[in-house]
Amino acid sequence: MTRRFAQIDVFSATGTGGNPVAVVLDAEEIPEDRMAAFAQWTNLSETTFVLPPTDPAADYRLRIFTPDGELPFAGHPTLGSAHAWLTSGGRPRSDDPGADIVQECGVGLVRLRRTGARLAFAAPPLRRSGPVDPDTVADVVAALGVATDEVRAAEWVDNGPEWMVLDLGSGERVLELRPDIPALGDHKVGLFGMYGSGDGEVFAEVRAFVPGIGVPEDPVTGSLNAGIATWLRATGRAPASYVAAQGAALGRAGRIHIHDDGENIWVGGDTTTVIEGTVTL
Repeated sequence: MTRRFAQIDVFSATGTGGNPVAVVLDAEEIPEDRMAAFAQWTNLSETTFVLPPTDPAADYRLRIFTPDGELPFAGHPTLGSAHAWLTSGGRPRSDDPGADIVQECGVGLVRLRRTGARLAFAAPPLRRSGPVDPDTVADVVAALGVATDEVRAAEWVDNGPEWMVLDLGSGERVLELRPDIPALGDHKVGLFGMYGSGDGEVFAEVRAFVPGIGVPEDPVTGSLNAGIATWLRATGRAPASYVAAQGAALGRAGRIHIHDDGENIWVGGDTTTVIEGTVTL
């Protein structure tokens, strides 16, 4: 069957500077094995399938696949899929012109908000938090090629993907690293480093490595940035609003806009349709 299809660039206003997500609309009746095979074929970090919701509070349901499996939640696919759903005629169930969009996915309901042309999602709660155990840190730093004493903190920020984040002290140090990707194994590793005193245009640099699901380095990662923002809120280490950079190591220029309104942490970015058409599945 022929389905509507779009490929959306997320976290960049240029159309090619962020992280692309492939979005299959009207995805009813596509077997799960076909979804997985198509995600492997696109070879993007994520491919999504938009389905009718099963929860009456949701506007649509989303399934998210990497080349190697399915995720319960991911950030840039959430933003890119909402963009594709809206531009294809999707409308929130609420009649309120400023109503949030409600996405149903593996972690439950995720709210999205439009501010001008930019979309943002409310960071889901962490399923796991707290310090990473020393043995795991030792495994990861050996693969990263850094000394253990360079890690200022190592924290679990699992909000669907089982992220751990290592604070390396500076954005410059984050960008210098050339990890041994195979040695990272199944670890889902995020790196974080603040620039200077944190009061510049870009607050911090972020990188993400998930080789175990077929993504050696992810260009720009919404779920990881959401987890980092949740951790920074708990430790009082970040302003209410800031911009993180990600993707420079891969030639991208992703910008993640974080805003903590005191209730929710909103993770936003620019979204641009780059490819639009149909796909036969």
